[in-house]
Amino acid sequence: MSVSIAPFNKREDNLAELTSLIQQLSTSATISSVQRAVESAHCYVLIARDESTRKMVGSATMAQMECPTGIRAHIEDVIVDVNWRGKGIAKRLLEEAIRFAKYQNAKTIDLTSRPEREAANRLYQKVGFVKRDTNVYRFQDQ
Repeated sequence: MSVSIAPFNKREDNLAELTSLIQQLSTSATISSVQRAVESAHCYVLIARDESTRKMVGSATMAQMECPTGIRAHIEDVIVDVNWRGKGIAKRLLEEAIRFAKYQNAKTIDLTSRPEREAANRLYQKVGFVKRDTNVYRFQDQ
């Protein structure tokens, strides 16, 4: 098994295939929302591809924003196809996202994960993320 990690290539890669993969994580992903992400100058979308079949088997997105206090990076939507989990692909995706964030001189690199995603949380800690003592707020219109 050989898997390559590379940025999504708008001219060569299949948007529908990427959308289908991301929908394993969240059914709210649509072709248009995925297209906006891959076309955004603020998103770095990585894909993992099986070298023998060329099938997409994983993906991760790193969003970055320029703030007055420095560049901030946030990793989102880390997904590995259910048939490919446990092979180190998510770790490789994270390492490449971190490498790129450092290359961009990001002052911080954050991600969030639900507590019930135990394997993912162990992985995040293994690659160097530490749990922060902070409050995370999400606006909800009433």
